[in-house]
Amino acid sequence: MDPQQQREAATPSRPPPPPRPAQSVYSFPIIVIVFAFIVIASSAMIPPSNIKNTLSILHQVPEGHVGVYWRGGALLKTITEPGFHLKMPLITQHEPVLVTLQTDQVRDIPCGTKGGVMINFEKIEVVNRLRKEYVYETLLNYGVHYDNTWIYDKIHHEINQFCSSHTLQQVYIDVFDQIDEKMKDALQGDCTRYAPGIEILSVRVTKPTIPESIRRNYEQMEEERTKVLISIERQKVVEKESETQKKMAISEAEKTATVSKILMEQKLMEKESARRQQEIENQMYIAREKSLADADFYRVMKEAEANKLKLTAEFLELKFIEAIADNTKIFFGDKIPNMVMDQRLFGNFLQNASRQVAMERQLKSDA
Repeated sequence: MDPQQQREAATPSRPPPPPRPAQSVYSFPIIVIVFAFIVIASSAMIPPSNIKNTLSILHQVPEGHVGVYWRGGALLKTITEPGFHLKMPLITQHEPVLVTLQTDQVRDIPCGTKGGVMINFEKIEVVNRLRKEYVYETLLNYGVHYDNTWIYDKIHHEINQFCSSHTLQQVYIDVFDQIDEKMKDALQGDCTRYAPGIEILSVRVTKPTIPESIRRNYEQMEEERTKVLISIERQKVVEKESETQKKMAISEAEKTATVSKILMEQKLMEKESARRQQEIENQMYIAREKSLADADFYRVMKEAEANKLKLTAEFLELKFIEAIADNTKIFFGDKIPNMVMDQRLFGNFLQNASRQVAMERQLKSDA
């Protein structure tokens, strides 16, 4: 027995495999038919706009959006960021939701005023934003078209409420500038309470359309008001011109008065300077005259004192003799010695006269 036969003899024999069941030649077409039926049924149940999102595996979320997903109609908590993502076709649907600023335009909003006049707001713009952290909660409660509930329908409601409590004059003119803020506050108040993820940033309300007859009346009123305003402005201009002329006249008068005051002060200063100069000259003159008078008085007093010292009998006799000697006339007669040559009698007379004069001066000085 060769080695090959020995190995075959040593190897245990395996049992034969069980017989395979016979496959039906119709199984594969049935699977294809079932799969096609599922696809057709799914396509029929899915709206045409969502067929592409449902059948696609790779999808894109644009910038400024987030991706939300439904599986079997149930909203999933999965929120994806902008970019490419994968999902299960036919089973999972996705929708990009805008989370940046968006402007919703609500058009043709009819309303009736307090007085029963029908007006129409052609367009109201609402700038809003859905916060990213509230996307799941908002879509779970209000769906993808949440803005229909909290912006479009809410604007109609609030505008009608506002118009029903105000007259046409108030809506069209008096409080029209307040409608923006009132609408914004009303929308934000309800959104904060029921849909906190919706943020109302601003509301822009256009001028409403009113009946043509009333509009013509308002235009006439506006024309009259414009004329009144023009008249008031003209009056203000005239008043301003008068006030300007008055101020110019006052300024000119003040300038003239100031110049006159300065000239008057200058003249007064000149007069004051002249007066002081004259006073100084007078003081100098008085001092000079006083000095001269004192000098004359001193000279006279000294001469008087000198004369008083000279007033002696011998001096008087000397003077008498000098006077007789200077006389060129000579008298002759019997009485000449008695009249002229009696020197002692004449000397005594002069002494008595000098004493009397001295006594009078003494009395005056004592008095």
